[in-house]
Amino acid sequence: MKTKALFNWSSGKDSALALYKTLQNPEFEIDCLLTSVNQKYQRVSMHGLRVELLHSQAESIGLPLEIVEIPEMPTMEVYENALATTLSQLKTRGITHSIFGDIFLEDLRQYREDKLATMDLKGVFPLWKIPTKDLIQEFIDLGFKTIVVCVNERYLDKNFVSRIIDQDFINDLPENVDVCGENGEFHTFTFDGPLFKQPIDFEIGEVVYRKYEKPATTDTSDTACDTSASDAFDYGFWYCDLIPN
Repeated sequence: MKTKALFNWSSGKDSALALYKTLQNPEFEIDCLLTSVNQKYQRVSMHGLRVELLHSQAESIGLPLEIVEIPEMPTMEVYENALATTLSQLKTRGITHSIFGDIFLEDLRQYREDKLATMDLKGVFPLWKIPTKDLIQEFIDLGFKTIVVCVNERYLDKNFVSRIIDQDFINDLPENVDVCGENGEFHTFTFDGPLFKQPIDFEIGEVVYRKYEKPATTDTSDTACDTSASDAFDYGFWYCDLIPN
């Protein structure tokens, strides 16, 4: 009997590759995709992606989508309570595992595993400790296509927003930027590849700048761009709006 799991879907490239690998693994049955969405703006948290495009992804992949609505800039307590409520509901469907696309951030993995353990759930990390240069090359070689929708100005300027990730993009990255953006340098929207029955159709909209205030907590386990850097909120973010066709 297969192990029933939910998949934490960010809409970006690491999620896409991790899901692709999980679907090749006969041990798991994916019950649903789970994504947190900004309640006020109806956009994927930190990616700034319209929820309509998130639904289009799930439909093209062929998996049910579960959304956790999070208030604008919540405290950790609010965020964790909203997630716990959803996970409790999903557990009634026989789900025992929660799958993530994390690669090497030890503190983030520990945070996730500790929270899951309180609910008797286990974390799974299909990409864990695989060199990011290998992962991005595999992603491209498999035929996935992804566009950069958010960059942290601490690492990259606005010219990197709205670019498709290809070899030229990789070559242009500064040396201090991870090629998969694992430190929160950039976020992506994956719109085509072996997961999808058909490509996601969209147009590129305006590029906007946003700067966030520090959350009302000293716990930085879930700060901007999933980084625990103490100065994460000293920088702003460039977003590229994608408009569904």
